[in-house]
Amino acid sequence: MKNRVLSILLAAVMIFALAACAKEPVNPDPVNPSPVEPVQPGKTDTPEPATPDAPVVQGVTADTIYIGNTAATSGAFAAVGIPFNAGLEAALKTYNDAGGYQGKTVKLVHYDDGFDAAQGLTYTKTLVEDDKVFALVGHFGTNTVGATLDYIKSTGVPMMYAATGISELYQEGASGKDACVFPVQPIYDAEGRVLLARALASAENGAGLGGTKIGVLATTDDAGAGLLAGVKRQAREGSFDILYQEVDPSATEYTAALTMLKNAGCDVVIACMNQAPFQTALVSMRDVNYNAKVITSYVSASAAFLNALVELGAVTEDRPVYATAWLDVTTEQGYNEMLAFAAEQLAWEAENGIAPADTYSINSYAMAGYVAGKLFLHGLQEVEAQGLELNWENYIAACEKTPFHIPMGGDIRYAGGDRLGVTALALNTVSLTVNETTGIRDLVEVSPILSLDDVWAQIH
Repeated sequence: MKNRVLSILLAAVMIFALAACAKEPVNPDPVNPSPVEPVQPGKTDTPEPATPDAPVVQGVTADTIYIGNTAATSGAFAAVGIPFNAGLEAALKTYNDAGGYQGKTVKLVHYDDGFDAAQGLTYTKTLVEDDKVFALVGHFGTNTVGATLDYIKSTGVPMMYAATGISELYQEGASGKDACVFPVQPIYDAEGRVLLARALASAENGAGLGGTKIGVLATTDDAGAGLLAGVKRQAREGSFDILYQEVDPSATEYTAALTMLKNAGCDVVIACMNQAPFQTALVSMRDVNYNAKVITSYVSASAAFLNALVELGAVTEDRPVYATAWLDVTTEQGYNEMLAFAAEQLAWEAENGIAPADTYSINSYAMAGYVAGKLFLHGLQEVEAQGLELNWENYIAACEKTPFHIPMGGDIRYAGGDRLGVTALALNTVSLTVNETTGIRDLVEVSPILSLDDVWAQIH
């Protein structure tokens, strides 16, 4: 039973990019979504700050701490937004049932922005200025996050977890109000740094691919540009033989660029791109008979997607494909944390009348919401443990003082104003043998979750 659950979860967890990062829905889970009923929006009875420079205390009443998000819970992205908020609510229920924050319960105020950027900005302003939430938690989707980051930083409202990996989230040494943003899931720029580290690290212990000359194939869209920027940022940490090629994400073949990498003797190719151009790249490598190890972003780490590339002859023993992953339920700790998530999710569903057949307890988007909730609550626990008054300034400071453990994942740190998203990632490959139970080729762990620093230390 454990192996079957792990197989299902690996197929879901490794595509944990979330459909919110795409233009159209991507692989929604086959669970039938049930409506989520969040706390109804409305003004809280919190006071206005005394002066513009005083620490902001809002969204905190005698018995409640209000948090908020806007997420698409109708339309094409409802299959993402509904389970996402369900996972967030499950994390809040567990915390509240255990006594909350000094007796205060944490409640979610939610608006449905329909994955529309302008609507997302309007609702974000409503949450901060009218509902006066203490924090934004699970800020949802590329459109809304991109449209609201400047506004969020102008206010200083804490934002924990953005359901996207856009480059605008990446900050080294953020200070002042810029430090209010706490991204979690991988950001393109940070993941690019990890991809180079994994490409270069020794293959002997599975930490890397042992590349001696690295080829980088990057699309010119946001995803490719962000990943490429990360590769170049990490390359400044040493002297390496790297050849860069940029390509149009909408092109139907990349034979010229890949022939350049092949003729240059690149033994590892870093593919800085999303799924569609990645398929084009692998098929083009097949067509020019270019055999090299290939490593790419977690957004392409779907067992079903990579299985199709094996069927096309684009992934072979001589042309293996590797991808990162920021959750790992194959370890004992990860598996136990997955079981804890499932139990908390089922308890929330039972309380809210969701039938077992409609459970989100193996839904990757619910896991995302759960992670968002748990990390926000960890920040609250740090404020309490440090004996601080609960306000924006102290919450941000507390989050910078301690590493956060991501349920089913590794650790993430925000010290020194770094806002890189998670850089502790696992490394997986796709099996060339069909799993008789699932009917597809599984993702197989090559290396457990390791921090960027730990991987990079093995290169020198």
